[in-house]
Amino acid sequence: MSHFLSESTKTTPADAGIGPALWGSIWIIVGCAIFALPLGIATAIFLEEFKPANKVLLGLQGLIQLNITNLAGVPSIVYGILGLTAFAAMFGLLGSGKDPYIQFGATYYHQYLTEAIEPVLVPVDGPSDEPELIDGMAAYSSDYQPITLKVVGPDEELPTDPQVLRRTLRSDAVGGTISDKAWYYFQLPFGRSVLAASLTLMLVILPVIIISSQEALRAVPPSLRAGALGLGSTRWQVVRNVTLPAAIPGIMTGAILSISRAIGEAAPIVVLCGIVYISRSPQHAMDLFSVLPVQIFYLTTQPPDAQSVISFQNVAAAGSLVLLVVLLTFNTVAIVLRQITQKPLS
Repeated sequence: MSHFLSESTKTTPADAGIGPALWGSIWIIVGCAIFALPLGIATAIFLEEFKPANKVLLGLQGLIQLNITNLAGVPSIVYGILGLTAFAAMFGLLGSGKDPYIQFGATYYHQYLTEAIEPVLVPVDGPSDEPELIDGMAAYSSDYQPITLKVVGPDEELPTDPQVLRRTLRSDAVGGTISDKAWYYFQLPFGRSVLAASLTLMLVILPVIIISSQEALRAVPPSLRAGALGLGSTRWQVVRNVTLPAAIPGIMTGAILSISRAIGEAAPIVVLCGIVYISRSPQHAMDLFSVLPVQIFYLTTQPPDAQSVISFQNVAAAGSLVLLVVLLTFNTVAIVLRQITQKPLS
């Protein structure tokens, strides 16, 4: 069971796992909740509790309310296209190349194999930079220990000392760029990252959270507001100390339904990431990802293995059960929080 939950998809069903997709789903759902819940609840409070007296502003608020209601019925794949354009590419305003326009938290190296078939890393400024190999230049070994390179020409004889040969490169050696990204790595545009997926799913569930939160706020008896205002409280004090605490159980119910929908969404994620095979779990918010619904669909399309008693369809069925467990876990946590907040009010 631990192998199934930790390993990535393999060529044989018996060795296949859903680890990267499982952690990708958890990363994205947590990020989606962090963005969607505060924004949705704040929007509902503004629309319900702070209605302007000016007719023009009141009409503008009604237009916003109409748009939110309409957005609740938009197909999720449309949000996937919007997320790909707005978050992954940022409308092309920050460049259309493969290199990020702004980034921090990453160190790039150009990796070579020495004449003794030892990997060495030469620091570079960016992912598209290629260093000029010079004798005596500083580099790092595969375990990031500092070394000094010995660079010889294409026709020169190689050193006979094995220790020197381990750090010797030809001047025409060909390498490739690798990166070492910290947990706080950030880039603009976001690219096909965990953060872009979280923001995209936020758009999917945000109208539902706003509408359900508004209904919960409307269910609070008006006498509570009138009593608090009669005691001299400001409108914000009434919202913070009276209305919002009384509406939290209903708000949490809407949040549970919204997060449940987000966990099972596949269409916007397919549009955004377009990747079904990821060999490792996300390490930071800008990392590539896969999610359980996409991984399950990918497994169901694989041909059967005649030499194995376990098929990829069996693995997909097990992945579906894990998805249900994740859904029930998030819902249980939300229900417990709702009950905790409801007891003091009752």
